[in-house]
Amino acid sequence: MAPLGEETPLIGGRSCSLSSAESGTLQVFLYHRAPAPHRAPGSAAGTLSFTFGEYTAEELCVRAAKACGVLPVCHPLFALATEDLSCWFPPNHVFTVDESCSQVVVYRIRCSSRPSLTSLGASPVLDYPVIDYLFAQSRSDFIGGRMAVGLSLPTQEQCLSLAVLDMLRIVAPPGTRRSAPHSYKSCLPAPLRSQIQQHNFVTRKRLRRRFGKSLRRLGGCEPDAPHLKLKYLLDLERLQRGRSEEIFHVRCPGSAAPVTIHVCGDSGVAWSCGGSEVLRRSRQHFCDFPDIADISIKQAASRDGGGPVENRLVTVTKVDNRVLEVEFATLREARSFVALLDGYYRLTADAQHYFCREVAPPRLLEDLENQCHGPISAEFAVNKLEAAGGAPGLFLLRRSPQDFDSYLLTVCVQTRSGRDYKRCRIRRDEDGHWWLSGVARRFCSLRELLGTYGHRGLQAEGAPMRLEVACPPRAKEKSNLLIVRSGVPCPPGSPPVSRRHSLQQMMFHKIDPQSLTWGESLGQGSFTQIYKGIKQDQDEEDGARQTPVVLKVMDSSHRNCLESFLEAASTMSQLSHKHLVLLHGVSLGKDSVMVQEHVRHGPLDLYLQKNRGTVTTGWKLTVAKQLAYALNCLEDKKIPHGNVSAKKVLLAREGDTARGSPPFIKLNDPGVSVTVLARDMLVERIPWVAPECVSNPGSLALPADKWGFGATLWEIFSGGNMPLSLLEPQRKLEFYQSQQQLPAPRWPELAALVSQCMEYEPQRRPCFRALIRDLNSLITSDYELLSDLSPADVTLRDGFWGHESLAMSQDPEQFQERHLKYISLLGKGNFGSVELCRYDPLGDSTGELVAVKRLQQDSAKEIRDFEREIQILHSLQHDFIVRYRGVCYSRGMRGLRLVMEFLPNGCLRDFLQKNQPRLEHRTLLLYAWQICKGMEYLGARRCVHRDLASRNILVESDSHVKIGDFGLAKLLPQDKDYYVVREPGQSPVFWYAPESLADNIFSCASDAWSFGVLLYELFTYSSKSKSPSEEFLRMMGTARPPQIICHLLELLKDNRRLPAPAGCPSEVTPLRRRRDSDREGTGGGGGGKGGGGAPSPACLHPVFPIHTTVGEARGGPGAAQDPAR
Repeated sequence: MAPLGEETPLIGGRSCSLSSAESGTLQVFLYHRAPAPHRAPGSAAGTLSFTFGEYTAEELCVRAAKACGVLPVCHPLFALATEDLSCWFPPNHVFTVDESCSQVVVYRIRCSSRPSLTSLGASPVLDYPVIDYLFAQSRSDFIGGRMAVGLSLPTQEQCLSLAVLDMLRIVAPPGTRRSAPHSYKSCLPAPLRSQIQQHNFVTRKRLRRRFGKSLRRLGGCEPDAPHLKLKYLLDLERLQRGRSEEIFHVRCPGSAAPVTIHVCGDSGVAWSCGGSEVLRRSRQHFCDFPDIADISIKQAASRDGGGPVENRLVTVTKVDNRVLEVEFATLREARSFVALLDGYYRLTADAQHYFCREVAPPRLLEDLENQCHGPISAEFAVNKLEAAGGAPGLFLLRRSPQDFDSYLLTVCVQTRSGRDYKRCRIRRDEDGHWWLSGVARRFCSLRELLGTYGHRGLQAEGAPMRLEVACPPRAKEKSNLLIVRSGVPCPPGSPPVSRRHSLQQMMFHKIDPQSLTWGESLGQGSFTQIYKGIKQDQDEEDGARQTPVVLKVMDSSHRNCLESFLEAASTMSQLSHKHLVLLHGVSLGKDSVMVQEHVRHGPLDLYLQKNRGTVTTGWKLTVAKQLAYALNCLEDKKIPHGNVSAKKVLLAREGDTARGSPPFIKLNDPGVSVTVLARDMLVERIPWVAPECVSNPGSLALPADKWGFGATLWEIFSGGNMPLSLLEPQRKLEFYQSQQQLPAPRWPELAALVSQCMEYEPQRRPCFRALIRDLNSLITSDYELLSDLSPADVTLRDGFWGHESLAMSQDPEQFQERHLKYISLLGKGNFGSVELCRYDPLGDSTGELVAVKRLQQDSAKEIRDFEREIQILHSLQHDFIVRYRGVCYSRGMRGLRLVMEFLPNGCLRDFLQKNQPRLEHRTLLLYAWQICKGMEYLGARRCVHRDLASRNILVESDSHVKIGDFGLAKLLPQDKDYYVVREPGQSPVFWYAPESLADNIFSCASDAWSFGVLLYELFTYSSKSKSPSEEFLRMMGTARPPQIICHLLELLKDNRRLPAPAGCPSEVTPLRRRRDSDREGTGGGGGGKGGGGAPSPACLHPVFPIHTTVGEARGGPGAAQDPAR
């Protein structure tokens, strides 16, 4: 890049010269060019010119990447933007160059996140050509005024330090001559240059002198250009305060209310209402990129009932089925937004997935068609082959990590010395011909090449190479194409999820048989009798509650399948999704009874048979997509269902097209697993059971659900009938053995979708995100031909997927009491109780589950404290802190309730007690690390929890816990680092620090003390006999002395502490002790006002980066810097 002089036009101001390009040309502006040997011949410096023809945006990006030395691995970070950077082009956008016009586009890095700069030392994300380009692009944005830079004195100093680094880079090496003088002002933004120019001569001279002195001092260190660029980028990131995001101005569908969408590489998607800066700051986080399940683009309905409009509706659906639907002014803006989310998803979750064809990269579509991997490294390629069995003849096709026009073929071969992996290079020329490196024969397609050599075989170094079985890409495979972002919490080694649980390890709510009232029979299943019933709950305030339920009774003749039956109940009790049937619990008495919610309209297959001829195609597509969402949730959690069919799908709501209300289904539990079924029962389930499960029931895995979904999809569009199920068992087996397919539906696209799901090779079946995407394409393209809806009803039809407005699809600020349906009591404490409820505004059991906290007493003081708790929780947003949902008022403010997310596994104390046999120490360390991360976040928000204990930690899953119960939390004053509590009340004294017991002083350091006690609880598995209260009372030598706080203080002054738990890792005990010694060494734990008082700043300085130490205890010295290990 050419040096910049004081009067030299800046990069940011070159748009005028670029716009004056010759007509009939397309110019791609580059911020940085590779060294001369890599430059395309005939190209002007800084631009690539293209003449008559059609070019895709991805094709132009590849040409630009070659000119800049960017490798294929980093290619997804780049995109093309308009000359004014107001809009971006998706990879499949087609540019047509003719005599009538000329166009200029800019080649830029679009996808960026923290690790691109902060994790270069440990695991480089960017290579030096990309760093060179990022530097040139960032420098251009900085100097050209595209970055918002203030003019405060600290900001000026930061800008001047950047100018020093820039000048050091520009200065020619010793012994060379510069062509023109340089001024430091050429390295500063225009507003800052203007401000400096307004100073008097003496001030400007003093600035130049100081600048020159700094330049000479740093120049004596002889820094090289790469390190200067890295330092420049890091300092520029600090100047921006780490936030690099794109903003999209949209509106709510059907209204003119402005909405701003924020997309940040480190945190995902957020939104805010209004257009002012104040309103934009009050943003609400919607989701991170891996949480996206589906994105669709549809044409917006005309407001005046006229013809087609340019506006487009974009619907983003999360894994939990929450919807964000916004309206863009143009198709180009909508595609720009979707392409950004699509690209980030491939970088953070699945490198082989795209959400909709409107923005799909052509090279990715080509790879999926050829079962080709992206530019993964040789190490990952060999690992994938070994994971697939490593049999001779197994091969993997991938793009070259070094060359855009080459492919690599990695083949498993058998040599004299054993199994080995050979590699061949496949090349493609500009005419689209393919050939094997070293072989003259050309082929018209990659498939033809592989088919020919697969039939004839190859030789490599004397060893025969057979191309028998391809190893295709799989959903969410780990490879060097994914980025682990530093801004996203990553645990230090999550424990593997157990596939099977023993009876002692199963988790479900036990229901008293006396609380169940039995009703009429609903039929029977393979192993169960099914009845209607009523579940009665007794509540002190509201009296008896009655809930309609379904009772599934395990047949006494199938006692050998009881464990599998209860395992299904355990699995369902730990899942929470709106399209999964809710399990209330299990009654274990004379009979084993699974107690489920009652779903009004029953099995889907019976409903379709009863209503044959009246159910529309759109209705069926809606149901199919909802089923795909439920199975996608299970796939993300790596839980195979194993029994997907229309009779396992229950219809909760019929829907009403005229009113814009879609149908609503719920997937029922799988029942007894196929892994324990006899062969005759497996054959009976053909064609819903996957072929691999018939031959080997123990092979049940996620691909089996895709087969079942394909059969269910065929069943739904056949009116609930499945003729194959009526055949004789031998005929069914022959159907599988001869690899036959169900009769193709008349709808070709639907037939192709069913065929993909019912692929006999399990690894070739698509993931459920891909199936949701393909169902979207059916709805948006062929739906009009298969429904009777008029154009005016398009909005209602679109409501099947996103009929709720933006405000309704988000967490409501206030929940209405009449829609909170009580299910069960989750817990009760001294101040309040927590209930499991379903917020069901439609009254048809389609609402989601929430946890609702309400006070036991409603005095004015209790209400004030409760309001403070709600305000604190509302302001917090973190992966390891329970999520605030809203509030509910009844009887005025006296009936205030707090609505939170529902975590089905309850509190950590009970979880540890129930699951001690299967919880290893690394799992406990994982929990400790996550709690530390949450507490570090609270400390940064100046929030003191004051009640950190295992009873107040909630368990989302076996590998994820969250901090809850902020009833005692306090926000620290701005002028102090501690808080003195003056109001009396019940307190968890055995978890309190000495200064809290003596002087009611609370701070981040007192929370650290409580964390030490929590560590003790973790490694004693919250045993009741070893609880902190029991241990301290034993030390006191009496059951409960009258002055318990005084006795406890005396024990702590005598350095009496909780004993080290049995088997506790050696790194953890010093960690607990260190929290004590830090306080005692700084005088923070005195017993009176003279010796204690306020804790010293040394004691209160960030105590919760202790999570790095926990990471070290789990993974060694490096784990603190890279928890993902």
